[in-house]
Amino acid sequence: MLAVAVTAVVVAVQLLRPPGPRPAFQLPVACGETWQLGTYPGHDDFDVDLFPTEGQAWGRPVLASYAGEVTAAGVNGSLGGRTPDDPQGPRGRGGGYWVKIDHGGRWETQYLHLLEPPMVEEGDRVETGQQLGRVGSTGDSGAPHLHFEQRRGMRKVETWFDGQPSGITTDDREYTVTRTSGNCGYSGPVE
Repeated sequence: MLAVAVTAVVVAVQLLRPPGPRPAFQLPVACGETWQLGTYPGHDDFDVDLFPTEGQAWGRPVLASYAGEVTAAGVNGSLGGRTPDDPQGPRGRGGGYWVKIDHGGRWETQYLHLLEPPMVEEGDRVETGQQLGRVGSTGDSGAPHLHFEQRRGMRKVETWFDGQPSGITTDDREYTVTRTSGNCGYSGPVE
């Protein structure tokens, strides 16, 4: 009983601490690629959808935007049936295949609508640029893309990449911007 009380106090103290400094987040896509970041009315404030400016989105590598520990990897909601062979298949619910990473200092990132089960598992330590999965359209998704979020202290915040704000802060209008990935540090395998 005492151990439970101590654990509850430790968790409460951690939640009351102010978040640490923003990590040096990178675009969660391959080095040198240019992607369109956007939002639209009803999407939710600070939510960012990423689409490549050239080539197909299906199957593109999704990379960790910063080092951390995987705290969720699996299915968020239901998958649906949209695949490269059946892109108009039925929609699922929620984020489909997804990954959530704790970067320390109360900072987290989330990667949703992956094509297939994530390449990482809960508890794995990942490095910036390590592949987490591939772009898909699982869950409540109308087209292949990566839905990405940065969170500070359990609240979504404006995404920053390579030290620059994205400009996506509200969903009151459609908004797009292009960015080129500087996520070039990881030297491990990418499928």
